[in-house]
Amino acid sequence: MAFAIKVNGNTHHVDVDGDTPLLWVLRDVLAMTGTKFGCGMALCGACTVHVDGVATRSCITAVSDVGTSAITTIEAVGKTPAGARIQQAWLEKEVVQCGYCQSGQIMSASALLAGNPRPTDQDIDDAMSGNICRCGTYARIRDAIKAAARSTAKEG
Repeated sequence: MAFAIKVNGNTHHVDVDGDTPLLWVLRDVLAMTGTKFGCGMALCGACTVHVDGVATRSCITAVSDVGTSAITTIEAVGKTPAGARIQQAWLEKEVVQCGYCQSGQIMSASALLAGNPRPTDQDIDDAMSGNICRCGTYARIRDAIKAAARSTAKEG
């Protein structure tokens, strides 16, 4: 079937089965490989993208369910105010170790900050729950989210 999906501000026409996970459309059809495959069951968060600004696991989201929603991937999240602040904080706090999970971590964190510019520790825990980092960079992730939130507060 043919689908028109809006990814990172551009409309793409793809010819795939409707039940094809958005992850595979992004990676295999559109060659956007920043979004990672982790578990295929929405348990690890490596495949997180934004669908209309909401952090969404693309490994279990069928392309037919996307409709006219705007999809943002790691390739473009840095063009958003929250995404740019998160990415800068990630660098300043040296969050990345192996890096495999980080695109999903950044996508979840930037969705949090876009919707809640001053998150509490509980807000951070809730938003980041389900994003697994095998290297254990959780403390640096939390520090980076807090730093990005402080930079938001300074701007506002």
